[in-house]
Amino acid sequence: MITNVSLTTVYCLDQDAAKAFYVDVLGFEPRTDATMGEGFRWVTVSHPKQPELEVTLMTPGPPLNDEAASMIRRQLEKGEWGGLGLRVDDCRATYEELSAKGVTFVQEPSERPYGVEAVMRDNSGSWLVLVEPREFTGHGG
Repeated sequence: MITNVSLTTVYCLDQDAAKAFYVDVLGFEPRTDATMGEGFRWVTVSHPKQPELEVTLMTPGPPLNDEAASMIRRQLEKGEWGGLGLRVDDCRATYEELSAKGVTFVQEPSERPYGVEAVMRDNSGSWLVLVEPREFTGHGG
């Protein structure tokens, strides 16, 4: 029986830079950083309030074939790759805090039927959605 989601992947162009961004800028905690096999590096971080969910910071490569890895790298470089949704208590305050740290936002905080949302990029180009949720009513936004 499946009990929970414990791992998800965010692709990055540089694992050291991505790890620094997630830890130093976003406040995640480092979990695993191990080299396995022929130079394959396994790097994970997790949020301190959700340690059971690890985020793998993975460079595009094996087990992907060359074509798939190249496509992901191109999408990251263009800033067009999806990443994570991050719940926040106050989207506008988090937007201000992260903007002051130099984080690039592609969408300022906006009212949506499900809450307040802002969209940023991590330092590899993945989109991260900040959501201050509220009960979805089907109206407003």
